[in-house]
Amino acid sequence: MTDVRVVLVTAPDAATAEKLARTLVEEQLAACVNVVPGVRSFYRWEGRVQDDSEILLVAKTRAESVDALAARVDEIHPYELPEVLEFSATGGSEAYLKWVLTETQG
Repeated sequence: MTDVRVVLVTAPDAATAEKLARTLVEEQLAACVNVVPGVRSFYRWEGRVQDDSEILLVAKTRAESVDALAARVDEIHPYELPEVLEFSATGGSEAYLKWVLTETQG
């Protein structure tokens, strides 16, 4: 197990996705954020099934930065309840994992 985490966040449009990605990297809350357009999300919200086009952000960060990253997403995200899901990076390129730790707050 490593101290690196992958955090998923969805955004409603390209402008929001870019703002989130740029902010998280500039503030060293994430070493890298991939912006993946063309995501279609089905979910239940306020008792109704929704069907929306979204953009997926895949952020790489260190474990101790996840709470700060989630708080920053909450501050600038237009959704009432933004998606923020954390996964442990249990392996991968040692050089890349080290780079993530170097480029994020710690």
